[in-house]
Parts: sequence; C-alpha cells; structure tokens
Amino acid sequence: MKKRPPRQTRSTPKQKAIKQPAKPPGKKVAPAVRQLPMRPRRAAGAGPSRKQSSLAAFNEIVALIETSRCEAGRAINVQLIELYWKIGAVISTRIEHDGWGKGTVAELAAHLARTQAGTRGFSPQNLWRMRQFFDAYRDAPVLSTLLRELPWSAHLHILSGTKRPDEREFYLRLAASNRWPVRELERQIASGAFARVVAGPKLSTALREVHPEAAEQFKDAYSLEFLGLSPDHSEADLHRALLRNLGRFITELGRDFCFVGSEYPVQVGNQDFAIDLVFFHRGLTCLVAFELKVREFRPEDLGKLNFYLEALDRDVKKPHERPSIGVLLCASKDAEVVEYALSRSLSPTLVAEYQTVLPSKALLQRKLHELYAQLAPKADTSAND
Repeated sequence: MKKRPPRQTRSTPKQKAIKQPAKPPGKKVAPAVRQLPMRPRRAAGAGPSRKQSSLAAFNEIVALIETSRCEAGRAINVQLIELYWKIGAVISTRIEHDGWGKGTVAELAAHLARTQAGTRGFSPQNLWRMRQFFDAYRDAPVLSTLLRELPWSAHLHILSGTKRPDEREFYLRLAASNRWPVRELERQIASGAFARVVAGPKLSTALREVHPEAAEQFKDAYSLEFLGLSPDHSEADLHRALLRNLGRFITELGRDFCFVGSEYPVQVGNQDFAIDLVFFHRGLTCLVAFELKVREFRPEDLGKLNFYLEALDRDVKKPHERPSIGVLLCASKDAEVVEYALSRSLSPTLVAEYQTVLPSKALLQRKLHELYAQLAPKADTSAND
C-alpha cells in the first residue's frame, strides 16, 4: 500500500504592520467617548413627574393611616371612659346601699386580677378613683359628652387638683377646646389658671364697649415659668425668651392667638417705632399689641400703648377687622392704680402681669379661697332671684 505524501500547508505571508502617521508633538487626542442617548426634556408647564406623583400618593396613604390611628385611639378612649364610669356607678351604689368599704373593693380588685389576667387598670386605688369620677359628675349630665374627650390621666389630674364643680368644669372645657396634652393640663392646674382667668383682667371702658367678650379671652396674670428667667432679667431677656418659647407662650395666651411679628415696625410722620409683639386674635378678629415691662405698671405706660394702637388701626388694620387691642404685660401691678389709669382710657387696653415661677400650693389655695368668697355672694344673689 502506497503511503500518502504528507499534506503541505500553505503558509500565509506575514502582514506588514501599517505605520500610523506620527502625532504632532504637544497635542493629545482625547479617546472617543460613547455618547448615551439623551432623555427627552419635559416640556415647560407639563404635569408632575412620575416620582413626584408617586410621592404624593405615598403621603396621601400615610395621612390616611395616621387619621385612622387617631380615630381608633379616640374610639378606644371613649369606650374606656364609659367603662370606668359604669364601674364607678356600681361601686358608688354598693357603697350607699350595701355598705361596701375599702376591704370589699380590694377583694374586687383581686377577683378581677384572677378572672381578667393580663388586664391592667383595676387596682384598688384606681377602682376608688372610678367611684370618685362618677360621684364628681353624676349630677352634671351636660358634661357627659365632654368627659369622653379627655384621657383617663387627664381626669385624674382634674379630680386631684380641684375641689369645686365649677373649677372642674373650667379645666374640662379648656383642656378639650384647646386640646391640651396631659402635661399642659397639669401645668395649668399647678399655675392656678382657674383663679387667673375667672378673676378676670382689668379692662378699660373702651375695651368693654368695643369687645364685650374680651374678658373671656384674656387673663389677669400669665404664667411664664417655662421661660427659665433669672430674677434680675431685663426686658431684652424677656423678649428673647418669649420668642424662643413662642409655641408655649401661645398655648398660655390661648389657641386663637396667631403670631404676626416681633418688634413690629410702624411709621408715623418721619419717625419709626417698633411694637414689642403683635398677634392676631381669630375670635375677636383684631390685632393685639403687647408691650413688655419688667417692672411695676405705671400710668404713663398707657400713653405709648395708645399711640401704637392708633398707628395699627390707621395703617395696618384691614377694613373687615375690628379695632386693635393693647396689652401691657408687666412684672407686677397695683390693682387700684390700674383701675384709676384705665377708667378714663379711650383706647381698648388692659393691664396684666406675668409670673416667672409657679405659685406655691399654699398661695394658690389662699387665692382660690379669696376667689370663692368673691363668687359666693353672686351665687346667693342669683339663687334668690
């Protein structure tokens, strides 16, 4: 058998390298950059982007969740207050008719602990508070709806910090209308808000005529202990502290006060003036100017305040707004001097004082007794009529 000759492979000739033209010295050629396709620009005036639209929808859902959570919390609170009211009614009735005492209530608490395992709020002390809660308001059916608006801890502060039905009703209504948190309610009770409000501030004759409801919107004294001022503070210290704690100051003033400006500028003739603080009162529909004094009230202080009110009414007040009100907020005041000074005042003004520390319990009790003594003759007279 003949052998095949080996297969010859064709050799490919080597390709000669092509010489590139030399680059001119000193010049660098940038490498080619791959260009990405450009996104079309949104036309001016077009609607929100997809991301913005999604974010708006997300926030809407968050708002729905928060609203539902608040409504659920209120519904739970209503049921809890109704339950405590009914338990208090049963305990009060048993005490009156069956001679229940503290021992029986303690047995009830132990029985509830065994049969309602894991349920809190039914200690002997809290059961007694439920009975006190029922007895305090059993003869005031007009307050039944209002009672369900406050949490149980708020009711405990009112029951422990007040003695008279009108005082309890005062804090109930204020806490509900101003939506005070429990801590603020506790502070208002400790500062004697009832005595400060019910006593009423001294109003000028013009203020009583122009704003008959003003006495219910202002206080004779404002508690500013949250400012943390030193005893020798200056007017500038007071002003700065009020601005730093503006939210708490508005809470102390009342929820209808809206802040307008600090050192509010007014121009009369060729002269510039600045009002310490200016607010707007939604209920009274008027501007309220505050002048701060870190000393005792002086009759001449009213002249400057009257001037500011005239400037506000002429140059700042809107046509639909009522005449502006002026408040002199002083460190102290003599009631008789204030009465004399305001009796002939032609401007709607009032004088109030501020307190940098909470009153002691003894002082608060003394003021309350004085107030009760003042209110008692009026109550007897109205009863006889």
